[in-house]
Amino acid sequence: MPGDTYTEVTRRSWGSKLGASIKGIFGGLIIALLGVVLLWWNEGRAVTTARSLKEGARKVVSILADRVDPAYEGKLVHTSGEATTAETLVDPDCGVQARALALRRKVEMYQWKESSRSETKKKLGGGEETVTTYSYERAWSDGLIDSSRFKKPEGHTNPQRFPLESEVWRAGTVTLGAFTLSPALASQIGTFEPLPPPDPYRFRLPAGPGRRVQAHGTYLYIGSDPARPEVGDLRISFGMVPPATVSVVAKQSGGTLTAFQTDAGRALQLLAYGVQPADVMFETAQHGNTMLTWLLRLVGFGLIFAGLNALFRPLVVLGDVVPFVGNLLSKGAAAMSFLVAAVVAFVVIALAWIAHRPVLGIALLAAAAGALVLVLRRKKTKAGPPPLPAA
Repeated sequence: MPGDTYTEVTRRSWGSKLGASIKGIFGGLIIALLGVVLLWWNEGRAVTTARSLKEGARKVVSILADRVDPAYEGKLVHTSGEATTAETLVDPDCGVQARALALRRKVEMYQWKESSRSETKKKLGGGEETVTTYSYERAWSDGLIDSSRFKKPEGHTNPQRFPLESEVWRAGTVTLGAFTLSPALASQIGTFEPLPPPDPYRFRLPAGPGRRVQAHGTYLYIGSDPARPEVGDLRISFGMVPPATVSVVAKQSGGTLTAFQTDAGRALQLLAYGVQPADVMFETAQHGNTMLTWLLRLVGFGLIFAGLNALFRPLVVLGDVVPFVGNLLSKGAAAMSFLVAAVVAFVVIALAWIAHRPVLGIALLAAAAGALVLVLRRKKTKAGPPPLPAA
């Protein structure tokens, strides 16, 4: 429905903004502390994972999957083959079945969705005016959208529940040659391929008044007209994970491939599609560990930056009495928060390295100190020697 919008104008006085910013100091401290804790934990996690993967790469032994050799009992092994199952998985509500490692039913409902856009203007005297425009449109969603939380729920009411939920069924026993994969390994095989919808006449749930069950493309559609969906209509798609050739690094425990506990602290059970050598699998895992480490570093830095920015907020609000001054203070506070957050993050990471990698951590701090000394000396050199005293 084009043009379905609602606009709200809110105003806040300078006093209420100042009070909220002062209260936000405590929240800012907590957010910054969470960022510090995350950075510290992440470095320990990264080191433990890297050491565990290096240990695994040294200990792993490649074997064939056609038989269980007692000589490798309890050892970290690498093997490849087709992961398959003898089980037939069934969706009891829709009558879909497949011999597969996993069977998925995805249910989507046509619902109202709210989005918002806000614009805030500072007023002379420290107050501010915010204009928020709420837009409403209908879309397919596999999650329930609570329309009671909409700014304008009237005329945008969604059903309160899904009449049929999405669900995934997994085979209880997945084999790789003569071995059985642990549930954690089997769950890593998760590339779903689409299944055709079942016969609508075999659908076991009632469609509801004025609605019917019909096949529409790759979906099982519940509603009046797929070309003109209405709020509350459902579309259901199905998928399965077929048998696949995979490579596994795990502990041989009897006839099961399961997690291998390393001396470094991390349990290993790696799986990759296709036939891959063990060294490639470990390289890929190390690369993934590095990417996750940097991602969490950015998140930790962002939390520290947001927390510090909240600490400077009262100063910015004081300057908002004159909007131009407040804008300058806001930019200055953001720049200061960024610099301080960078320093704090760097120090926390370096201290974590000293705790987990003493040599590397101390070398990093020494290099940082040396760089700081060089910068200070360079500035001093540019400033030139002090003037000679007059005779």
